[in-house]
Order: sequence, then structure tokens, then C-alpha cells
Amino acid sequence: MIDTSAESCQTACFHPDLVDQVRKTIPGEPLQADLAQLFKVLGDHTRMRILNALYRSELCVCDLTSILGMNQSAVSHQLRVLRDAKIVRSRKQGKNVLYSLDDSHIAELIRIGFEHVQEGR
Repeated sequence: MIDTSAESCQTACFHPDLVDQVRKTIPGEPLQADLAQLFKVLGDHTRMRILNALYRSELCVCDLTSILGMNQSAVSHQLRVLRDAKIVRSRKQGKNVLYSLDDSHIAELIRIGFEHVQEGR
């Protein structure tokens, strides 16, 4: 049997003012669902490898395939998922398409995420 005593209250308690205050500040369900979807897309190892490369520089698919050791089709598929989720953006330069992180918020999520996982090492 698993001891869950550290995970729950030992006595029944309820703080109505605090509960009411928190309820009023929690975003609505649609926004929470959007955030969960963002983290779901970010939760893929291959996509994180792509994002880590793009965190450092704007790159074309050919550059990404070389960096990641993957074929172009696989990289393109993951870029489409990231672009659909508004995590990366693309721009045409001549005959090439260059990819970058969509905005500074995405870069900040990656930076903070790495800080967090490195704390425990």
C-alpha cells in the first residue's frame, strides 16, 4: 500500500475566501485547453531538438536535417506541426524557406525549461 499522507490534508479544512479568490483568477477552459495543447506539442523529443536548433539560429530544412541526422520528410512533418501550433514561423528567401521560433515567448519557454531541468542535475 502506498503512503499518500504527504500528498493530502491530515484534517478536513476549507478556506472559502482563498478558494473564491483563486477560482476568479483561473483562466477559462478554452484558454487552459490551448495551453495544454501547446505543452503537448512541446512534449515531443524530436520537436524539442528542432526547437533547440532554432533557438540558436534561423535555419532551413536542409540545415536542420544535417544537424538532427534526420531525413527531410521527417523534419518537414515536425516543422508543419510546430508551424500549425504557432511555435515556429517560416519565411521565403529566394528558393529556400527559413524557419525560426515564432516569438520571444517560445524562446523564453525553452530557456526556462532548460534552467528547470538543469537545476536537478
